Amino acid sequence: MRVDLEAEGAAVDGLPRFQQGMFHARRLRQAGIGLTALAISGWVLALFVVLFTPLSIWPVMLINCSSALLVLVAGLQSAWWVADWRAQALEGLTAPLIEPPTPVEDSGWYDRLLGRISNGWGGLLAQIGAPVLWLCGWSLLALLSIVEFWNLALPPAAVGQAASVGAAVALLLAFGLLVFERRLAQESTAQWPEAGQLAQLSRVAIICLVISAICLLFAGEESVWPLRLAVLIGLLPALVALEFLLRGVLSLFSPRQERLEPRLMAQSFIADLLRWPPQPLLALQHELHNRFGIDLRQIWAFTYMRRAFLPVLVVVLAVGWLLTGVHEVALQGRGIYERFGKPVEVFGPGLHVGLPWPLGRVLSVENGVVHELATSVGETATTELAPAEGPAPLIANRLWDASHVNDKSQVIASSSGDKQSFQIVNMDVRFVYRIGLTDQAALAATYNSADVPTLIRSTASRILVHDFASRTLDELLGEQRTGLADEIGKAVQADLQTLDSGVEILATVVEAIHPPAGAANAYHGVQAAQIGAQALISRERGAASEQTNQAQLQASTARDQAQATAHEVNAGAQAADLRFAAEQKAYASAGQAFVLEQYLSQLSQGLSQAKLLILDHRLGGSSAPTIDLRSFTLPADPSVPRKAVQ
Repeated sequence: MRVDLEAEGAAVDGLPRFQQGMFHARRLRQAGIGLTALAISGWVLALFVVLFTPLSIWPVMLINCSSALLVLVAGLQSAWWVADWRAQALEGLTAPLIEPPTPVEDSGWYDRLLGRISNGWGGLLAQIGAPVLWLCGWSLLALLSIVEFWNLALPPAAVGQAASVGAAVALLLAFGLLVFERRLAQESTAQWPEAGQLAQLSRVAIICLVISAICLLFAGEESVWPLRLAVLIGLLPALVALEFLLRGVLSLFSPRQERLEPRLMAQSFIADLLRWPPQPLLALQHELHNRFGIDLRQIWAFTYMRRAFLPVLVVVLAVGWLLTGVHEVALQGRGIYERFGKPVEVFGPGLHVGLPWPLGRVLSVENGVVHELATSVGETATTELAPAEGPAPLIANRLWDASHVNDKSQVIASSSGDKQSFQIVNMDVRFVYRIGLTDQAALAATYNSADVPTLIRSTASRILVHDFASRTLDELLGEQRTGLADEIGKAVQADLQTLDSGVEILATVVEAIHPPAGAANAYHGVQAAQIGAQALISRERGAASEQTNQAQLQASTARDQAQATAHEVNAGAQAADLRFAAEQKAYASAGQAFVLEQYLSQLSQGLSQAKLLILDHRLGGSSAPTIDLRSFTLPADPSVPRKAVQ
């Protein structure tokens, strides 16, 4: 009940809350100064830590705890204004806080303008009131701090030994606030009406400190939930600060009366819910009764609803639990029904009834859905759809000097002369697969593999490594892709069947095989150099073959001529030998007649072309005619002296 000094007069001397006003104000001032120092220290420490480790748990935890302390400081300061008013009222010092301005001498238009501005702002501040400004300021600072450091994507990281020290400090502060809260809770409403609300605000800070300590103790490199919980706990002081801001704005529409006892502005409905057992309806009922005078206990409908609430809730929960046994399977899916954790049946599309959860549950499995999977992890990259009449997207560029999202680098064999090495190529191999249509395939895909795409990708990578290890780039570029895709698909399907994965490979597509994009120009240069070298080698081999054939021809001609000459000489010698043997045999048989015959034959041959003058001895004369035959070559023995023939 609020007291009006003009109506009550000296009756306030007998009220306990007025008698204890000075003592309460002193306690609130001391507690507020201490908690403000702690909150500002935590806030500054958080700013210092965020410079070195911005993605750790420390900045979020320090800001949330400091914001909770700032909310409590706002409540303590609001209660201090009320306690100070009571102390001043008890001493009779309840004059208006801002006296009307005294008139000043008119010294010019500039001074009059400054006076009007100061009077206007002074009147506005007096109308709003310092308690409202301080409450909104602390609440806005706490709310902005929580919003600025809000981050639910913090990665887990090791916190070290400092986490134990921080948790111990947080628990120690929480214990001190618990002692402070217990002392406030023990205060009677007659002596200190605001103690209950301050105790509720203390519980906000205690909860934040305790949960932050738990998060620090369980934080680690593999624990994600402590980080998420440490961030989410900031919602509690943020909601209380938002409620304080709303109450401060709404208080501007209620007139301030300096002679009327002020009401605690830092009242929080959210903080009032922090009690055990929780009674939100009871808190709402008290709020409606105190604010608007509405007593819900006098309404029969609400009384019946309160009595029937628990049975109706139990029935609704039971019916809802039984309805968990009704399962709907989509048209493109199947369901594996587990009864007490053991797979019993594979459900087809439609409605099915089984045991309620957790006694029975249905695991979803695809039913004939076809997927396309690339061997590289780049398949998850999203690409914008190109317009139908616009230029082709970059992903459709199949030139060697363009990099593609789904290209996978692969080491292949390489041969350089008589040496063996390796090369690197980029390839885009895709698999079209689906879960087998049989029940056994559905069970195998669900229970034998945790991630089907990862299993297919790892199996395909292993197959590609083994298959391409013995292939060269020229073989890959010149070989038919259809045959290569069939070989890869059969090998992958065989391995998946060995693993009993329940996956069916429908098709294998080799989109592209080419050198890496960065080495495309170099490979083109290597190809040109290789072609030039092969052409030069072929040209030199042709010239060498031509020279070799020419030399062989000349050698063959010389050899043939020598052989012909030898044959001619040999034949002449043989003919001479045969002639000599025949003449020798004829001479032996014919004697001088053969010699004469040969002589006459040679003479006939020699005289066949000569001009002869034949003289007959019967022509008369004293002497016979003489012919000198010494100029003729006779077939005679050269050792016999030549004689004139008459």
